[in-house]
Amino acid sequence: MRLSTRVGLAVGCTVPLLVLACGWLLLDLVARDLHRAEDQQLRERATALAPDARSLLRASENGRPKAADTRERKLFSAALDVGVRVVGPDADFSGGPQPGPAVPLPPRAAGPVTVRDGARGWRALARPVRGTTATLWVFSPDTADRTRLRLVRRRVLLTALLAAPLSGLLAWGLAAGAGAPLRRLTRRTAGLDPRTSSARPADRRTGVTEVDELAATLRTVLARYDEQAARTAEALDTARSFSAAAAHELRTPLMSMGTNLDILADHPGLPASERAEVVGDLRREHARLLGLLVMLRELGRGDLVEAEAFCPVDLADVAEAAVAEARRRDPDAGIVLDTAPGLVVHGWEPGLRLLLDNLLGNALAHGRDTRGRAWVRVGVSATAEQALVTVDDHGPGVPPDARPRIFERFRRGPDSAGSGLGLTLVAQQAALHRGSVTVTDGPDGVGARFVVRLPSHGGGLPGRRDWLIGTAGADRSQSFPKDAP
Repeated sequence: MRLSTRVGLAVGCTVPLLVLACGWLLLDLVARDLHRAEDQQLRERATALAPDARSLLRASENGRPKAADTRERKLFSAALDVGVRVVGPDADFSGGPQPGPAVPLPPRAAGPVTVRDGARGWRALARPVRGTTATLWVFSPDTADRTRLRLVRRRVLLTALLAAPLSGLLAWGLAAGAGAPLRRLTRRTAGLDPRTSSARPADRRTGVTEVDELAATLRTVLARYDEQAARTAEALDTARSFSAAAAHELRTPLMSMGTNLDILADHPGLPASERAEVVGDLRREHARLLGLLVMLRELGRGDLVEAEAFCPVDLADVAEAAVAEARRRDPDAGIVLDTAPGLVVHGWEPGLRLLLDNLLGNALAHGRDTRGRAWVRVGVSATAEQALVTVDDHGPGVPPDARPRIFERFRRGPDSAGSGLGLTLVAQQAALHRGSVTVTDGPDGVGARFVVRLPSHGGGLPGRRDWLIGTAGADRSQSFPKDAP
């Protein structure tokens, strides 16, 4: 059923009910006004008849029948169209329209009351006759609920009967006209299929607030669909790249482990020194495989993290936790932390911790001096717009021509046993936080300094996140793993 038809039926049913309700109120008010007018007439007539009633009672009490008859005729003549009844201990005079003598009269009341004589109603007013113990009653037919009210009732019913179809048709016409922008929006959007077309409703104002809000909501829903479809496609690309990268990187260590296992199986009498060497190779390859899988998993998490995971993070606390863990792993290393409390940034806490862990891991692995001792200094500071994280080591440093490439996926040095993804994770997390990471010479020209700059207030997630796929930036290597020469 169309909306205009529903509105027409609703109005066509509601308006007669409202007319009847208003008519009932009108009838009550009219009845009150008619009773008020009748009661005022009874009061005036009772005031005018009181002297005649008093004269009639005195003539009756003095034993003057002729005078009493004269006073009685005068009383009834003065009553005109109202009924009169004078009730006393020794007298009872009545005349004019009034209830039958068998109808009980109420006790003397201060105002007019209604008295029923079968189906007929009377308005009655009692007044004491001054100087006597008698009561003067005046009566008037209660016509307020008969003639005039019957006329008003008929008119109310007629109005309600006419209001039903007229109001329904008028509401249907108005609703049909008001629904025209909605029908146009329906026609514009009927052929849209977000799965096969990128066409979307134009931002065209109609002047009808509800229709404009519906169109805006529809555009928002379709935009969210596009966003989710893009994220799903990215997730599928990430999964495909994960499997391809894992297969490529795992092939060499798995083949090496297979060769070592064949040696152990084919030469049960292998000397202890050679067996220990083979077992050591197996352990190193196992550790490399485990580290590679962990790094690939973390890259995938970073590519798929949502904006809801970001919140205020105390960068100093994250740095203290990362340094404490690094000291536990390498108790012989000298690690110094320079930071001040209360450095809060808007970020993803697991990602910031991963960034610091990998910078410290890189410094401990490649930043040792000529005596093999690791000296690392971690600094966390802030400016008006940025938070700075610096990690200094005393190693051989990074040659200027190699600095642009060390953040590429699977970029390893000739003597590195790592996965080649640690610094890639650092660059990914810096990009996710709308920041940057650079490498320069150390403060004294010795070693390397990694500098991470993060905005203090955050800037939202980047539009493209495909570090695992390998195309997250124009300078990203889009080839699969390769070692540095």
